[in-house]
Amino acid sequence: MKLCLGTVQFGMDYGICNQRMPSLEDSIKMLDFATQNGINNIDTAYAYGCAEDVVGEFIKRKTISRDKLFIISKFKPNELDAHKVEDYKNIIEENLEKSLKRLNTDYLDSYILHSSRYAFNDEILKSLYEVKKQGKIRHCGVSVYYPDEAVACINSNYVDFIQLPFSIFDQRMQKEGIFKLAKEKQNTQIHSRSAFIQGLILMDEDKVPEFLSDAKPIIKKIDKLCKQFNISRIELAMLFVKQFNVISHLVFGVDNIEQLRENIEIFEHDFSKDTIHQIAKEFENIDTNIVMPSLWVRK
Repeated sequence: MKLCLGTVQFGMDYGICNQRMPSLEDSIKMLDFATQNGINNIDTAYAYGCAEDVVGEFIKRKTISRDKLFIISKFKPNELDAHKVEDYKNIIEENLEKSLKRLNTDYLDSYILHSSRYAFNDEILKSLYEVKKQGKIRHCGVSVYYPDEAVACINSNYVDFIQLPFSIFDQRMQKEGIFKLAKEKQNTQIHSRSAFIQGLILMDEDKVPEFLSDAKPIIKKIDKLCKQFNISRIELAMLFVKQFNVISHLVFGVDNIEQLRENIEIFEHDFSKDTIHQIAKEFENIDTNIVMPSLWVRK
């Protein structure tokens, strides 16, 4: 497994407390540091504010050759809802061209749908696949949220790439047999995201927002276990995901270069797998409303 740098923080205020996005130059420095330290996968999206423009500016500066990068972007959410089937392909092409222009590149290594429910729409998946065959996309797929969406993608003839949520707090994909199915099929590259659940896993109990008060006992428990086994929460979060070799890349985001340096170093660590699994068992059945930020109801 390798790391993939997510860029949502570079394009908008993001995170459980809406942390301020870094400046353009600071974002460029982080992209440069990442690529100079072995991270060649970069994840972005139309919906991430100006993130595509930031990545495009980085590519324009040519501190690393384009062919050494693996650039992933995502089709605009819900864009096909009000259109006819016969228009899908043209709309995907138009949006792809806009992303390519912003990214200062003539192809994407992966272009995925940002609306996870499209995983069940064969006409949309087929249209994306037809665009892929034109040569400006190397891989195509869907960013999913639920196990049934992942199953639909793995079983589809039009999908070869999915991004899914997975963390020590959110073990649904493993429990529902998604990784087992992917190993059997061997036709889909999997990237995982949300290892930190927008920073929730790393928060102090007393700083958890009131709208997530149900998460406070869980945060207290993970803090206690990490102290007991002498492992930091960031180590536990990353190394738990790292154990699942069906996942090719762990997508993570950072706000500053110090965080980035720390995450790169931590990802190289080894820790007792038995201990990690022992801790993980304590968090196998956390409510979906806690582990999925899209379901958070901010009060």
